[in-house]
Amino acid sequence: MAKRDYYEVLGVTKEASADEIKKAYRKMAIKYHPDKNPGDKEAEEKFKEAAEAYDVLRDSNKKARYDQFGHAGMGANGAGGFSGGGFSMDDIFSQFGDIFGGHFGGFGGFGSQGGGRGGRKVSRGSDIRIRVKLDLKEVAHGVEKKVKINKQVHCKTCNGKGAKSEADIKTCDTCRGTGQVTRVTQTFLGSMQSASVCPTCHGEGKTIVNPCNVCSGSGLVKEMEEISFKIPPGVAQGMQLTVQGKGNAAKSGGINGDLLVVIEEKEDAHLQRDGNDLIYSLFISIPEAILGTDAEIPGVDGKLRIKVDPGTQSGKILRLRGKGLPDVNRYGTGDLLVYIQIWTPKKVTKQERELLEKLKTSASFTPKPDKEDRNFFERMKKIFS
Repeated sequence: MAKRDYYEVLGVTKEASADEIKKAYRKMAIKYHPDKNPGDKEAEEKFKEAAEAYDVLRDSNKKARYDQFGHAGMGANGAGGFSGGGFSMDDIFSQFGDIFGGHFGGFGGFGSQGGGRGGRKVSRGSDIRIRVKLDLKEVAHGVEKKVKINKQVHCKTCNGKGAKSEADIKTCDTCRGTGQVTRVTQTFLGSMQSASVCPTCHGEGKTIVNPCNVCSGSGLVKEMEEISFKIPPGVAQGMQLTVQGKGNAAKSGGINGDLLVVIEEKEDAHLQRDGNDLIYSLFISIPEAILGTDAEIPGVDGKLRIKVDPGTQSGKILRLRGKGLPDVNRYGTGDLLVYIQIWTPKKVTKQERELLEKLKTSASFTPKPDKEDRNFFERMKKIFS
């Protein structure tokens, strides 16, 4: 099903202020809150839809990108800020829980990593970080990668419960299932009450009396999993992409960690990257510089032909517009800059030397640099500005 327009989702116009967008989202979030609509899948989807719309429209950069390109401008998945195909409840409450104010206990009973209903701890699996090397063509066009990772997954024998059967899972006697213990301390100001994580069940609200013999009660085992993910065009060295929920599994039905993909670029044999521009050094001979020539140079998708005009000076830069790399945020494409260098032979034959001695005194070979030739640094600044 096609995504609805984000402005339509929140019921605001494109001219709405940041405060108006925030108020509209708060109204929608309270209306479709899971605690207010228990078991209502349609309300839950509208709750997530509103959060996705707000994530984009509250951010001026994302909003500008969305206004220009629509959902296509929001990345490979069309989503705003949470990569990997959408929002989970934990994403929403961890990012926007403060929006709800006093409604539903501030976080609606849903915990982020640190707490949940009744104070019970919601565990989260650890993230997995990998490095992926890309060549220049993969950077230019984006690529889908598949990797095999040995990670923690839920034990199939006990379905991740950690116990041999449901009857072997008991409510914790210490905290009576709340996951917290309360302590009252007497001070000169009177009684002070504080709560802390239950030391017996570690915040889970339950204990296992007969653990699974495969996972030893953890509910987790190591298993190899093949994971597929898309890398968008224009990424750069050191960028980190998040594949949501593909990290290690969590105990007791908690939230899976994420797979963090760190980008590494393979060095290209011919082209050097400078932001979204590519640079190529083209060496030509002295006769080619004098007479002009056609040259073949490497590009991202194969060979390109360029014309070098007669009388070209060493250091001249030719710009091939749009032949560089795309911007990862879809703000255009860089150029291919061809840096002309005139190759001076280190050794010549006797006949070549005699010919060069005659040319050396010729008026055409006497240097006559103009202002642009002299002002090399200004020329470089002009090229790269």
